[in-house]
Amino acid sequence: MLPSRPARGRTRGRARVLAAAFLAALLGALLPALPAAPAQAAARTVAGGRLDWGIKSSFQAYVTGPIAQGSWTVNGGAATVGDSRFRFHSATGSYDPASGALTAGFSGGVHFTGHRKPDGSYEMDLTVSRPQVTVAGGRGTLYADMTSKEKGTGRVTTAARVPLATLGLDGVDTRGGSTPIALTNVPAKLTAQGARAFAGYYTEGTQLDPVSLSADVRTDAGPAATPAPSDDGDGDAGADADADETGARRGAFTEAAVDWGVRRTFREYVTGGIAHGRWQLSDGAQDGGALFRFPHGKGTYDTEKGTLRADFTGKLRFTGKDLDLTLTAVSVTVGDGRGTLAADVTTGGTTSKSTPLATFQAKRLTPGKGLIELTEAPAQLTAEGARAFGGLYRAGTDMDPVSLAVAVDKKATLPALPDLGTDPKAAAGDGAQAKKAAPGQAAPAASGSTRTTTLLIAAGVLLVAVAAVSVLRARRRTPPTAPPQD
Repeated sequence: MLPSRPARGRTRGRARVLAAAFLAALLGALLPALPAAPAQAAARTVAGGRLDWGIKSSFQAYVTGPIAQGSWTVNGGAATVGDSRFRFHSATGSYDPASGALTAGFSGGVHFTGHRKPDGSYEMDLTVSRPQVTVAGGRGTLYADMTSKEKGTGRVTTAARVPLATLGLDGVDTRGGSTPIALTNVPAKLTAQGARAFAGYYTEGTQLDPVSLSADVRTDAGPAATPAPSDDGDGDAGADADADETGARRGAFTEAAVDWGVRRTFREYVTGGIAHGRWQLSDGAQDGGALFRFPHGKGTYDTEKGTLRADFTGKLRFTGKDLDLTLTAVSVTVGDGRGTLAADVTTGGTTSKSTPLATFQAKRLTPGKGLIELTEAPAQLTAEGARAFGGLYRAGTDMDPVSLAVAVDKKATLPALPDLGTDPKAAAGDGAQAKKAAPGQAAPAASGSTRTTTLLIAAGVLLVAVAAVSVLRARRRTPPTAPPQD
């Protein structure tokens, strides 16, 4: 017997309720999984990292070769690494993982001189400093501050943020990377502006050395600068003074640091093909790439007399073939406009206490912003230092400059050591590196791709369910074409 009309209505009602309930449950499960747009679009802060670039190795060879008979020097904490590469430090900027846009500026510079004239000046005089790399829309540019003496005319020009080189980023995807973001051996070509800033030695389109960089990124603003800590146990890291904390002319201090790279060519000798060695730091000593920091200095000062004495912590050991040299108990004394850096020197199993290694100019000890500072004071090797280095250098040889910072106010903060960031080789996971896609292949999917796929599959399931309910309703409304036979 055919069912009555009210029974068919109840069946259709139950089907509609079932479909609605299924739809509500499915949407409730899916919607929370959708990524929030603001989180993906949020830019991150770049804080710490290094850029390795030789600028142009053939130019280096020309500068130091028999024609130009010149030289180059690094400054601002820049270092050398590997063969013919300079390392710039302390990256700052921003990074957007959604678009892959990156801005990373670095510190340090390189000064080239050559073709010396009878008056002591140089026909070639070029400085490249504070490089910055920008990546946006698949294009990359390397900027730098440039000071150069034009070839032929001798006219000196200085310009900030010159677009020096274009970077070949074909197939490189910088989106969605974790920290650190790294680019390795990216091709670089000289721009028209770069050719002019390069004093006319090269033309636009000239191939430069490849660029490698690593930049640490973080999502927050990072820790705020903190005052120099106290080591004396009574909570006072400033001056034990005859005057107030900011205007003290003499007194004691308990927080200071001295930065010294020893000598660039010595570091290169240690790690190079002759010594095959390395250096190790311990007891609080820190490595800034181009220099070593000996921290936690304690001592006394008198700005009226121009005197200062500081003792530092930290241990630095160089080892290699026929080499084992250790420096500890580093100290600095200043008087009569000159400073002396000394250390306990251990070599061949024998230790010489308080050996004066280098002297440097220190004419002014006037505090500023709570600090007494000497920045990159030129230094020369002493006779005792020459013996300590086994006769590798003669007395009077130029050593790396000395930088000294003394906190005479407990609120003062010591200058930061160059920040080389995280070593990209030691970073875990492939996400640390910018990825190259295969030719014709789409860029790697962002982190939301899995959720997108789930949504599409679920939507398909929903459509099938709705279609099934519709078919059921249609069948109940349509009489059968052939009634069943008894």
